Amino acid sequence: MSDRAHVPPASSTALPLGRLAPLYVAQALATGATTVSTILASLVMSGLGRESLTGLPSTLISASAALSAGLFGALMLRAGRRLGLGVAFALGAAGAVVGFAGARASVTPVFLLGAVLMGAAQGGYQQARYAAAESVPESRRGTALGLLMLMSVFGAFVMTGFSGVVETLGSRLGTSAEVAGWLVGGGLLGVAALLMLAWVPVRSPAQLSTQARLSVRAAFAVPGVRSTALALATAQGVMVTLMSLTPLRAHHAGVDHTGVAALISGHIAGMFAFGWLTGPLIDRLGLRFGYIGGALLLVLAALTAPLPGTAWLGVSMFVLGLGWNLAFVSGSKALARYPAAQGVTDGLGYVVAGVGTLVGGLVIARAGFPVLAHACAVLALLPLVSAWRVGKG
Repeated sequence: MSDRAHVPPASSTALPLGRLAPLYVAQALATGATTVSTILASLVMSGLGRESLTGLPSTLISASAALSAGLFGALMLRAGRRLGLGVAFALGAAGAVVGFAGARASVTPVFLLGAVLMGAAQGGYQQARYAAAESVPESRRGTALGLLMLMSVFGAFVMTGFSGVVETLGSRLGTSAEVAGWLVGGGLLGVAALLMLAWVPVRSPAQLSTQARLSVRAAFAVPGVRSTALALATAQGVMVTLMSLTPLRAHHAGVDHTGVAALISGHIAGMFAFGWLTGPLIDRLGLRFGYIGGALLLVLAALTAPLPGTAWLGVSMFVLGLGWNLAFVSGSKALARYPAAQGVTDGLGYVVAGVGTLVGGLVIARAGFPVLAHACAVLALLPLVSAWRVGKG
């Protein structure tokens, strides 16, 4: 069925939850799988005896996502969101299974291949948020994105809240819980791919406007697009860098798998659980509120991460997620009007995240975690530039 078949009335303010349900559930399951690939990959790499390269899997995930985001964006513009998202979810399922097989067999190149495939999939299925935003009037897009964030927390907690079940699975398969989690992630993404068969996309009149048909170059020349890309890339880079490497710091401090899972749960709660609040607030108070609030929280997260004691790690991970949420929802709402810029902007965010995790691993090895955290605090101020540029171009 064509994506153009269903266009909500411009005057409607109700969210089309019935049509959006398969998309929301699929994205929730994908978030659970992403939790495995990006957060626990450093621990898997450490278990393979590659301590100095613990940031490499996340870097490969981000790099392949950066390369695929533009391609998936172009595919969705030509063939529709449903096909593009379905292909992305299926590719992620295959990548997770490959990564599991490689890690279980202790074949590092195969595990890294799985990470590459997972990253390529993320470059596609993370653009589901634009499909949600396009389904409602512009005044309600923050709310639609916030609800998508809220739904995502359920899929994430499948991986973190049931860490004991994953540990049992790993034991039965003769491997660690971190490795077994990749297999579970593959199953979640497989279900997400099937859900795309049941999803009927909704397209808004904004998608059919002149802005939707701009070239990438023309889209980035539109006032506000470049500053929006800056906020999205910064939030993604700082969040992924600290999210990926803080569990390693906790592991070195003697925190066990259940403790690491608790840290991750707190981080995911910050990222997604308050979407019911942040989305409507951004609709009401505007993009500037989201950028400023997001930047300040990201700075706070970076400054508290190196403080002694695991309790501060928990605070940092939660605040990190909430700061990312504010900046990410604001930027995604702003960019929903310019489909030609979406894939490239997402790709830029993945590049920043990939560089951050790779350099971050090296910084930790040579100078320590506090140096990395303080550098992230400085970079987290950049969305303030985006806040200043709102309405200025």
